[in-house]
Amino acid sequence: MTGGSVTRTAVPLAAINRIFPEAAADATDEQLLQWYGELPHNGPWVRFNFVSSLDGAATHEGRSGPLGNEVDQHVFSLLRRLADVILIGAGTIRAEGYGGELLSAESRQWRIEHGMPARPAFAVVSGSLNLDPDSELFVQAPVRPLLLTTTRADAGRRRALEEVADVVDAGDQWVEPARIVEILTSRGLSQIHSEGGPTLLGSFEAAGLVDELCLTMSPILAGGTGQRVADHVAEHAPQAMRLAHILESDSMLLLRYLSVAPASRP
Repeated sequence: MTGGSVTRTAVPLAAINRIFPEAAADATDEQLLQWYGELPHNGPWVRFNFVSSLDGAATHEGRSGPLGNEVDQHVFSLLRRLADVILIGAGTIRAEGYGGELLSAESRQWRIEHGMPARPAFAVVSGSLNLDPDSELFVQAPVRPLLLTTTRADAGRRRALEEVADVVDAGDQWVEPARIVEILTSRGLSQIHSEGGPTLLGSFEAAGLVDELCLTMSPILAGGTGQRVADHVAEHAPQAMRLAHILESDSMLLLRYLSVAPASRP
């Protein structure tokens, strides 16, 4: 998984094969979109997408990008097609670099043909609003970003960022996942696609609001002290997930897990 603007593959992709539930060789984009687009219900849906090394690292040298490859990036871009909104934590913005166009022209055309806006909305979670209003994220944004923050955020930062984004409170002490879902769905953004980071996933886990986890297992032993895909200090009961499909390409596994029990909605 890599963030940031659209990347283009210079060489043909390796074949993507489904090995569970039914085998399918060399899947097409339409097949992939169909498989990932099959949801158990039509209400709010929170999908997280992460990559991990075989030894459990979510990053290498502080970024997730080095763990992925062209196939992972391609599926990553297809998931954006299906989303009403892309949800990112501020830490991931700073680590991965987001700015400019996030969808290819082909993806934008696909969305239009399927009755969707050309681009999904873009939402950033930042309790402190420690973001630069002059950064590429805002200056080059093709859609006006939505910033989800707290009532305690610095007033000066809030005023500066309100010039370039819609700033909305989603909690008092911290940004609350249930409030995030409520705010996004109230805007008609029910298919929520999150690209990280680990703190954001951990907070949604603690709130019991993870409907789906798409986890790419990279055939790499990363070593080091890279953090896990989820990181949150709050204690919470483990959440059971069920395996929906396994894709394989050049020794990389792309796993899709769905929540066993429907998430509790606000």
